[in-house]
Amino acid sequence: MPTEQDIKDWVSTYNEEALLADGFEDAVVGICERFGAVPVVAYDRDKCVDILIQRDGMTYEEAVEYFEFNVAGAYVGEGTPSYLTLWKSS
Repeated sequence: MPTEQDIKDWVSTYNEEALLADGFEDAVVGICERFGAVPVVAYDRDKCVDILIQRDGMTYEEAVEYFEFNVAGAYVGEGTPSYLTLWKSS
């Protein structure tokens, strides 16, 4: 498991001002880049929800609600992370 410092060191090569979502190190999937915007850390949304369920003992519904309001819904400036919903083929 990468440490928060490992991730910060790696991310700083793309954007020294990029922010991390505390406690979701295992959900980092990469860097999100878009024309006209600074690179930000990208997280797997489903892994974030799973972390809340396992770490905090939340139900799936509680974890989704908490994640949407407190994690994905927290804009803290230009370096705010992005949260990806990964496509799953059937």
